[in-house]
Amino acid sequence: MTVHGWKLSRRGLVAGLFAAAVALTGLAGTPAARAEEKLKVAAVFETPIEEPWVNQIHVALEKAKTEHGIEYVYSESVKSADFERVMREYAEGGYKLITGDAFGAERIARKVAKDYPDVAFVFGSGIGPAEPNFGVFDNWIHEPAYLSGLIAGKLTKTKVVGAVAAMPIPEVNRLVNAFCAGAKEANPEVKCKFSFIGSFFDPPKAKEAALAQIESGVDVIYAERFGVVEAAVEKKILAISNMSDQSSLGPDTVITGPVWDMSPTVNQMIKLVKAGVFTAQDFGGFSFMGKGGSYLAPYHKFDTVLPAEVKDLVAKKTAEILDGTYRVDVDESIPKSE
Repeated sequence: MTVHGWKLSRRGLVAGLFAAAVALTGLAGTPAARAEEKLKVAAVFETPIEEPWVNQIHVALEKAKTEHGIEYVYSESVKSADFERVMREYAEGGYKLITGDAFGAERIARKVAKDYPDVAFVFGSGIGPAEPNFGVFDNWIHEPAYLSGLIAGKLTKTKVVGAVAAMPIPEVNRLVNAFCAGAKEANPEVKCKFSFIGSFFDPPKAKEAALAQIESGVDVIYAERFGVVEAAVEKKILAISNMSDQSSLGPDTVITGPVWDMSPTVNQMIKLVKAGVFTAQDFGGFSFMGKGGSYLAPYHKFDTVLPAEVKDLVAKKTAEILDGTYRVDVDESIPKSE
């Protein structure tokens, strides 16, 4: 038999084809070939996907399906009793990056990660990373929370602003404290009221707490939790949303609010895992405004309502934050109502 001008015996041809097959099989196992495979990513969430904090992570991972070609699945409303089982099922199922929120299941998540050293785990956490494979992140959006406070301080007529939040933990405290600091900077006569509902997701309770604050004189309120905007709409007062752009919930009520963009964090996680260089680290810095991880939501209808001096003040402070000439204080102490 002749192939490209060379005469081969049948035995030689068979041997050549076998060698080629072996070579191709070996190539499939190279790093270049593995890079072509879709990275399997899973998320385990304690709260429903509609809860803003979790939703921002979900939105970023959905976006990564197109931008990074990942395969993405998730489990929501996972109770602590089921958290370990769900995590292990994903790890055993070939998912090489597992993420989610671990605040209520901190010890569980870290325990599971130790049993799967070849899997990258990156969870929302108030504690640091753990070698070799447990990374952490958090919503460091105190900067736009401060900017929102500036607006609240300028717009309040009663000189009383409020914040209804989840619970007095560091990652929540720094947001409401930054909001209050901004309000007081804009108007030193402002007093701040704080309410904590003891839950990450309980809209009826958040609404109830907001109504109580409004009754006490609050006329601009920071909706750190879902349910507060509903109370503000009902009582026709101004509101600052949180985590995502929530103008649609009250176009005549929601001025703006901190937006957490998880894409910079998610992009970094995926790149490291794909490159095979993932290490346990704190990804929190990717949530800062300078990294594109947070910003102030558009003013929408309020763009023509806000006084020019207010918009100019916010624009000036935003520029200073981005160029590093102004730093918003990180105050994680438990706030007290005035």
